[in-house]
Amino acid sequence: MTDHVTTPGSAAPQKIDTSVPHSARIWNYWLGGKDNYPVDEQAGDAYTAVFPGIVTIARSSRAFLRRNITYLVSEAGIRQFLDVGTGLPTAENTHEVAQRLAPETRIVYVDNDPLVLAHARALLYSTAEGATSYVDADVLDPERILASAAETLDFSRPTALILSNILGHVADHDQARSIVNSLMAALPSGSYLSVNDGSRGIDPVFEEAQDAYNESGAVPYNLRSVDEITAYFDGLELLEPGVVSVPLWRPEATSPAPDVIGEHGGLARKP
Repeated sequence: MTDHVTTPGSAAPQKIDTSVPHSARIWNYWLGGKDNYPVDEQAGDAYTAVFPGIVTIARSSRAFLRRNITYLVSEAGIRQFLDVGTGLPTAENTHEVAQRLAPETRIVYVDNDPLVLAHARALLYSTAEGATSYVDADVLDPERILASAAETLDFSRPTALILSNILGHVADHDQARSIVNSLMAALPSGSYLSVNDGSRGIDPVFEEAQDAYNESGAVPYNLRSVDEITAYFDGLELLEPGVVSVPLWRPEATSPAPDVIGEHGGLARKP
């Protein structure tokens, strides 16, 4: 292990609230993880009772991210990753996929969930050649994210920015776009942006379940239209096949024919 740096910043540590379901813990539950509480399992089960397909969405999202990272390391030569809104550690985390292919890769994880902070050591395991670090910061504060990440990453070198199922937590779409633009502005030519989020206009049952979840008192997550997700890539060079339902993004040849689901994403290069 090397370069294990946790950067909590100036904010006071948050208490883990086990009385209210939290999206990161529910997502962990759907992925088969154990880092959740009964309230999260109850919320997750209530969601799947309305829309069982959410488990497929969660797992397809993780598989999309793995294929993105594999392309970025093996074909684009990227050796630095800034993963904002990483969520709880599960299988095939960014550093595991990237460092398996290129041990010298450096990764910074960013999240503001106190439970993620408590499990940061699992995220900070690194090869001797590379490095990982964890920044305790909110997606709404890109300047702080960049300042802290610069302690581990060299922003004069191409870097991949990962925003996986995090922008839906930003209520205003224009603000979400501004956050993406601020983060990408700090990265040099040859950097990449990977975004995937829940999409509206694909599956009415999914939308019904998500709207009910948002009204339950849990931290809301806003589904976006495909056009809104595509707008995050304005000014960048989208790789084929563009912004698509995540199972359709460069599926593995051995996989069954993919279905369209309410989760869209893409990968683009900064010119």
